[in-house]
Amino acid sequence: MLNQPQHHGASVLLSGDNFGCGSSREHAPWALTAFGFRAVISTSIADIFRSNSMKNGLLPIILTQEEHRQLKEEIQKSPNAEVTIDLEKQQIVFPYGKSASFPIDPFSKFCLLNGVDELEYLRRFRKEVEQYEANNAK
Repeated sequence: MLNQPQHHGASVLLSGDNFGCGSSREHAPWALTAFGFRAVISTSIADIFRSNSMKNGLLPIILTQEEHRQLKEEIQKSPNAEVTIDLEKQQIVFPYGKSASFPIDPFSKFCLLNGVDELEYLRRFRKEVEQYEANNAK
């Protein structure tokens, strides 16, 4: 289905339940982001896949079964319909105007909003770490 012309350039993947199950390496999120996806929407996402996704700039969004069903039906009616994702507000706006919130931990949210990974985040505190080390040298 991804190779159909109407899906060319899509940045949001609407998937089925338990997305990413069995994807314990970072290759799965790498492949999805290389394809152009910026977010994956499901009713459940495997923990390791979820963690690797956020470390690699792919936003995993979990919706309730009912919200997922409604979104899927709307997309089936209007294949070119668009969703809007507001990471800062942790909200997704469906094509027909309904919105839903989604969970994300504060650290991952910060990293995604600021375009940094864990290492870059830690590097922001280099001066504080060096100061701590200087003050606590034996």
